[in-house]
Amino acid sequence: MESIKIFIGCDHRGFELKNKLLEKFKKHNYHVIDLGAFSYNPDDDYPDIAYKLALEVAKNENSKGILLCGSGVGVCITANKVKGIRACLGLSPEIIQKAREDDDINVLCLPADFIDENQAFYLIEIFLNTMFKKEEKHIRRLEKIKKIEEA
Repeated sequence: MESIKIFIGCDHRGFELKNKLLEKFKKHNYHVIDLGAFSYNPDDDYPDIAYKLALEVAKNENSKGILLCGSGVGVCITANKVKGIRACLGLSPEIIQKAREDDDINVLCLPADFIDENQAFYLIEIFLNTMFKKEEKHIRRLEKIKKIEEA
């Protein structure tokens, strides 16, 4: 990937999938920064890792984040609490493509309980390789979101 920083994080339910994805990233020459969890702990809490990753993506302008938890929903809710984050629950290639093109999402949240590493990697590649369209209407809408964040 060009000069983009890619962060990944998970809770215990995404731990196994994250580790499999890290191997796939390595094979495909992606440089990914692992923010944890670094060990399996069934008592960890998804908001901790989602918040940590969202802060990193928000402060690194040319970056993207990938979050994994059981349903993908908890990490998505948490990440979207951070100013500048536009996280999406990636349930299909079409949703992810439209979310990148129209909404310039910068965090992809995946449901580790419902997909395997091949499906996840496919969805991640769509996320990483689809560009924001930069059409006036999409820029206008994102500006409105920024104003909401300032309120």
